[in-house]
Amino acid sequence: MTGYLPEGKLMNSHENMKILSSISNMREARLEQKILEAKATVCDQNHNLIVDLGLIKGIIPRQEGAVGIKEGTVRDIAVISRVNRPVSFVITDFATDDNGAPLAILSREKAQRRCIDEYINKLKVGDIVPARITHLETFGAFADIGCGVVALMPIDAISVSRIEHPRERFSVGMDIKAIIRSIENGRISLSHKELLGTWQENADKFTPGETVSGVVRSVENYGAFVELTPNLAGLAELKDGVKVGEQASVYIKSIIPSKMKIKLIIIDTFESEQKAEKPQYFYQGDRIEEFIYSPLECEKYIATHF
Repeated sequence: MTGYLPEGKLMNSHENMKILSSISNMREARLEQKILEAKATVCDQNHNLIVDLGLIKGIIPRQEGAVGIKEGTVRDIAVISRVNRPVSFVITDFATDDNGAPLAILSREKAQRRCIDEYINKLKVGDIVPARITHLETFGAFADIGCGVVALMPIDAISVSRIEHPRERFSVGMDIKAIIRSIENGRISLSHKELLGTWQENADKFTPGETVSGVVRSVENYGAFVELTPNLAGLAELKDGVKVGEQASVYIKSIIPSKMKIKLIIIDTFESEQKAEKPQYFYQGDRIEEFIYSPLECEKYIATHF
C-alpha cells in the first residue's frame, strides 16, 4: 500500500501518535519533513487552520492550507471545510504564540505537493487506489486519493446500475477503492463500477424461484427496472403504483445469461430511506487493464478498457 493515504488514515497509526507524543520527536520529524496528521479544530478569521497536536498547538497559515491557495486556483472552502477533520501536514518551524506558549508552524500544502510529486504524478490509467469520499454532488463524488488531494468520480462511473445521486452509494468519510479512469492536464478522473463485478458474477448470487429485495430504478411503459445489486438490475412486469426509488420485493422468474436478462415479478413495494452501504468488491488486484461486464455467451459486448 502506498505511503500517501487519504487524510484520516494516518492519524491513529503508531508512528504518527508516537511522534506527536514528544516535542523532541516532533523536532526530529521537522528535520526529516515527515508527513503527519492531526485534527483541525478552528479556522480563524484569517482562514488559518488551528491544529490540535496534543502537547502543543499547531497552525497552518492560510496560504499553506492547500495546493492552489497561493495561486488563487483553489478557493478557501478547501481550508474551511477541514475544521473538525484530520489534516495532513509537515512541520516547518517552531515558534511561540502571543502568550509565550510553544507553537508549531505547519504546511498542508507542502505535504500535498510531495504527495503529488512522489505518488499521484506517477499513477497510470487503470491503477487501483485507496480513496475516501469527501463530498457529494448531483454529478458525481469527490474522493481524497492522498493527503487531501481530491479527484472526481462522475456519477456514471460509480456503478452499472444507474442512480439519481451519489449519496445512494456513498457517504462522506466512506473509505473505498477507485480506479484511475483518466489523466488530462494533471486532472484525475476516477471510476468504481469495474470493481463491483461482472453481470455473471452478480447474477450468480441469485436463483430463479427466489424472492429477494431490490430498488426500483426506472419505470417504463414496458416494465420497471429493479436493481438487485449495484452492478445488476432486472426487468419486472409493470405494477400499478410503483415509483422510482421505492424498495421492492421481487420474485425471480428467470436468469438468461445469453441475453443478459433477469425477469422479475414485483411482489410489493414500499418507501424507505436508502442508506449507502460499504461497497463489496469482486476485483481485488491493484491494477486493471480490461473489464468485460457482459457474459461470454451474450451477443451484446460491454467492456471497459483502461
